[in-house]
Amino acid sequence: MSEDSYHIYVDAKKQPFSMNLREIWAYRDLIWLFTKRTFKLIYKQTVLGPLWIILSPLFTSIVYTVIFGKIAELSTDGIPQFLFYMTGNALWSFFGGSLSQTSVAFISNAHVYSKVYFPRLTIPISNVISSAIQLLIHMVLIVCLIVFYTAKGMLHPNLAYLPALIPVLLFTAVLSFGIGTMVSSLTTKYRDLNFLVGFGLRLWMYASPVIYPVTQVGNGVLRNALLWNPMTAPMEMFRFVLLGAGTVRWQSVLSTVLFASAALVLGIMLFRRAEKTFVDTI
Repeated sequence: MSEDSYHIYVDAKKQPFSMNLREIWAYRDLIWLFTKRTFKLIYKQTVLGPLWIILSPLFTSIVYTVIFGKIAELSTDGIPQFLFYMTGNALWSFFGGSLSQTSVAFISNAHVYSKVYFPRLTIPISNVISSAIQLLIHMVLIVCLIVFYTAKGMLHPNLAYLPALIPVLLFTAVLSFGIGTMVSSLTTKYRDLNFLVGFGLRLWMYASPVIYPVTQVGNGVLRNALLWNPMTAPMEMFRFVLLGAGTVRWQSVLSTVLFASAALVLGIMLFRRAEKTFVDTI
């Protein structure tokens, strides 16, 4: 082999917004290893193991059905209550799980980052993928329920719009990834943000149409605020396609696109800046 057959170019200068997709793709096997590691860490030393992926949303949906459906008597736009809460909980778990895991990428993996070089964004990406796999497992149960209620004539899903779920899940993933990388970058100096993530996600969930439909919010400031919530469009579109009921407005779609795009750009910029010095501050 001649000496000029290949060369390696190393440059310390990086663009403020650059994911270097070619390098990340070259480390795709490492992304998959990190994804499997995430599953092992979550369900390590548990009796039921990955079965909790099904049991957790199942029990949560049962509690929501009793509290919000039976006791509070919140409307679900004619959708069977258990299925309504199951779909909302599945999508929110995907968003919240991706965001919370990504937000601690630097702190949780400092021992790995400080020992060997690899594209730092591989870990946040693997966190989103692991949450996506859990969502796919949730969908198995949801599809079974959809078939059951459709056969009984209690549900009329809009399957013609099924391809619309691709951008819905994509923008949800981008939004969680962008916010998560921003928080992860800032927590290298400000650990208080770790406590705010869990608290903020709970507040955000109640401010999103997870346990209630948009139609239950009257006109005025509250409705406008809900429509501009970046998680409103994905949640309502998710239900519109799978359950046949949902309120999708242009404000909500525009808000999701703008917030997700801005979060991605700002998140990567902050992440790129923090990865240079975070070992010295953590």
